[in-house]
Amino acid sequence: MNITMIGTGYVGLVSGAGLADFGMRVICVDKDRERIQKLHKGEIPFYEPGLEELVQRNVKNGRLSFDSNLETAVDRSLVIFVAVGTPDNGQGQTDLSQVEEVAESLGEIIDDYKVLVLKSTVPVGTNNWFKKMVQKKLKKRSNIDIVSNPEFLREGSAIEDFMRPDRVVIGAESPRALAIMKDIYRSLYLIETPFVFTNLETAEIIKYASNAFLATKISFINEVANICEKVGADVHQVAKAMGLDKRIGSKFLHPGPGFGGSCFPKDTHAFAFLGKKLGSPVSIVESVIKVNRNQRRVMVEKIEKAVGSLEGKMIAILGLAFKPNTSDVRESPAIDIIQALLQKGAKVKAYDPEGMDEFKKAVNSINLTYGIDAYSVVKGVDGLVILTEWNEFRNLDLKEVKKLMAQPLIVDLRNIYEPERMSELGYHYIGVGRGVNPA
Repeated sequence: MNITMIGTGYVGLVSGAGLADFGMRVICVDKDRERIQKLHKGEIPFYEPGLEELVQRNVKNGRLSFDSNLETAVDRSLVIFVAVGTPDNGQGQTDLSQVEEVAESLGEIIDDYKVLVLKSTVPVGTNNWFKKMVQKKLKKRSNIDIVSNPEFLREGSAIEDFMRPDRVVIGAESPRALAIMKDIYRSLYLIETPFVFTNLETAEIIKYASNAFLATKISFINEVANICEKVGADVHQVAKAMGLDKRIGSKFLHPGPGFGGSCFPKDTHAFAFLGKKLGSPVSIVESVIKVNRNQRRVMVEKIEKAVGSLEGKMIAILGLAFKPNTSDVRESPAIDIIQALLQKGAKVKAYDPEGMDEFKKAVNSINLTYGIDAYSVVKGVDGLVILTEWNEFRNLDLKEVKKLMAQPLIVDLRNIYEPERMSELGYHYIGVGRGVNPA
C-alpha cells in the first residue's frame, strides 16, 4: 500500500518510518525543502533514539522516501496521513493554521478516492471540519473518507511506542476506511495490540483525556512532594506505596520541576479551553495547569534558599531538554528556571547531551554559557542544579565533582541520588519531597 505522510516533524517522521517498517511504501512530504534535502542526506532533524537507524533501513530497502512535491505524493497514494504541527496559539487555543493549509492543498489535488488520516492532535470536531474544508476545494467530485488516528508517542521512547503500542485508536466513519486502516496496522494484530474502533469525536477526546490525566498525576505528586518536605516525609516511599495499588499505578508519579514538552502543556490548555467553550469546565485540568506553572516558581525558591542571594553567584545546570533521550526543549522547565536565576543576578553554566543547540534559540543571555560535559560546567560554581535525569548524570564521579565545585551544594530536582549517600560524601544535598524528620 502506498501512503503519504504530510509533515516530517516528530510525529510524522517517526510514524512514516514506522509504517514503512510495517511493509508500507511511504512518502514523507514537507514544504520545508531544506529539511527534505537533509533527510535525503540521512540527516535526522531532531534526536530520538533508534530513529536514524529505522529511517536508514527503510530508505535502503526502498519503502521510505522524502519529497517536497505534495501533488506527486498524493497522486501515488491511497492513504494520506496528516502530521503537521498544532501548537498553542498563546491563548490556550489550538492553532489549526497548518491543518487548514493542508486541507486547502489536498482539495486542489485530490481527484479520486482517498483516505485522509489526521494524526495531529486536534480539538473535537476538527476531523469533520477538515473534511468539509477539503470537499469545498475539490475541483472534481471525489469520494474521501476521514479517519482520526491520534498518536501516543513518548519522546525518547517513540520507536518502541510505535512498534509496540499500548493501544491503537481509530475513529472512522465508513467501513471501507476502517478496513484500509486495519490493513495498515495488520502487523500489530500479530502481537495482540488492543485496538479501539470508534467515531471521530470519541477518538479526538481520547487523546486529550489521556494526556490530561497523565499531566494530572504529575501535578498531583508534585503537590504531595511539597507537603512531604514540610512534614519530614519521603515522597518516593509515598509514590511507591501509591503505585502498588493497581487502581493507581506507578507511572508518572515522579516529583520534579513539572511537565513540559510539545504535548502536555498545549493539550491541557486546549482541553481546558474546550471545556469552557462547551460550558462544561474541566476544573481539575485547569488546576493542573496552575500547579505546573507554580511548581517552577517553587523550584526557583528552593534553589535560592539553598544558595542564598543569587546576585553574582555561579550556578551549574545539568539538563536542558524537558526529559532525557530527546533534544526537545519546548516548554522545558529549564527555560523558566534559568531565566528566573538570570533575572535574580546569577550567572549560569549549562550542559545537556542533546538539547543545547535548541536551548540557545530559546534563551539568550551573556550570563548563560555552555560546557562540553558535566565536569566542565561544575568547575568553580556555588551550586549545581540537576534539571533533567539523563543517565550520564546518574553516574557522575561525585568525588571529582566536589573537588571542582566552589561549594559542595547540589539541588537535585529529579531525585537521581540518595540523600544519605550524598551526605556521606560531604554534600549539602537537596531533593524534591525528600523531607527530613523534624527535630
